This record gives sequence, C-alpha cells and structure tokens, in this order.
Amino acid sequence: MMTSVDGRIDCDMTVQLQGTQEYYSTLKDIEAPTTLSGRVTAQLELAQTGEFESKTNEALNKETFNKNNDAAGYEVIVDTKGVLLWDEDYNYSKPHIIITSEQVKKDYLNYLDSKQISWIATGKTQIDLARAVEILAEQFNVERMAIVGGGHIDGSFLDAGLIDEISLLIGPGVDGRQGMPAVFDGRPQDRKPMPLKLQSAQTYEDGAVWLRYLVKK
Repeated sequence: MMTSVDGRIDCDMTVQLQGTQEYYSTLKDIEAPTTLSGRVTAQLELAQTGEFESKTNEALNKETFNKNNDAAGYEVIVDTKGVLLWDEDYNYSKPHIIITSEQVKKDYLNYLDSKQISWIATGKTQIDLARAVEILAEQFNVERMAIVGGGHIDGSFLDAGLIDEISLLIGPGVDGRQGMPAVFDGRPQDRKPMPLKLQSAQTYEDGAVWLRYLVKK
C-alpha cells in the first residue's frame, strides 16, 4: 500500500507524490501474484461504469463457487451484493475472481459466467472473509495474496486475523484533508491497536520509505 506521511491513501493524492514508481517494484518484491481490491477501489480502477440491474431479484442463498479460469495469479474483487460490471475476462491482464455474499442475485452470477469470470459466494448476509480465503487456497491454489483495496477492506481483513504482513510505501508528502481514507479504517471502537514487528525498512533517493511489518498474533 502507498500512503502519505499522515497515512492517507486517496489515489488521486498518492499519484502526485514521489515514490509512485517504487510502489510497483515493492508490490512485485513481496511476491504476491494474486491481489485483492474492495468494491470502491475496483469501481475506480478496474470495472466498467454503471451497475448491474437484476431482472429476477432471486438470491442465491447458499455457499458455492464457480471456477472459470486457471492461473498463477488472480485479480480478486470483494463485491458483497454483486453490482460491478466487467468486460470479458480474457481482456484483462489477470483472470478475475469476484467474491460476494450468499445474497447475490442468481442472474448476476450468470452474468459473470457469461464473461468467463470466476466467483465465490459465501456468508449469509455479509461476506465470510475467512471462508472466502479458504476457498481461494483450496480451489484456486492461491497461496499468497496482497490486499490493495481501501481502508475498510484492509481493516476488515485485519480484524478477521487474515493479514500476516503489512507493506507500506510512504511517499514524502502530507495530505491532511479532512475525511480522506486511511490505510486501515472502520474497525469497531472497542478494538485495541494491532501489535506489529518491524521486518525491514528501506529508503529511496526521492524520499520514499518502504516499511514491512509482521502482524503479531
């Protein structure tokens, strides 16, 4: 994840900071061929404009998955209700896997199948992140995954105990604008700080700093 010095991750802001090029090299260096984004990030950077409109309104109401592609790495997107629109999967650099809750509409899953996009549905009303990660490992052979979404998806994975390492590239700049997203956000008020162990620190000539932490469990 790339942030400003004050921990903000607004994409329009971070691209203006020194260190943008290092971000892509650090992402490569952590050796995570599969990446995961939340719905908001995916809407901005990956999906087509607009939202899917269900014709039948019939929910799936069970846990299942469909594997439409095999690959060494995937682009995983968390889309709880199933609303994002996509091009055919072969037009993307990596195959996609959409994770939804069991409340997803059946015709949305048919839509994904028509695009040759793989999907996982788990969790009665909200996505069961732990179970989704199990399915990714067992059925899609995902051994290592980098979470590159927004603060709420990062915070959800952290609270679920599903993050082993935190990789932060800090660009030499301050945002400071009120209400801008942070690296981790949306955790319940009763949660305590998550303890970390510094694994490595690296500085760059342009002023960026790359920090890697292990999450203590």
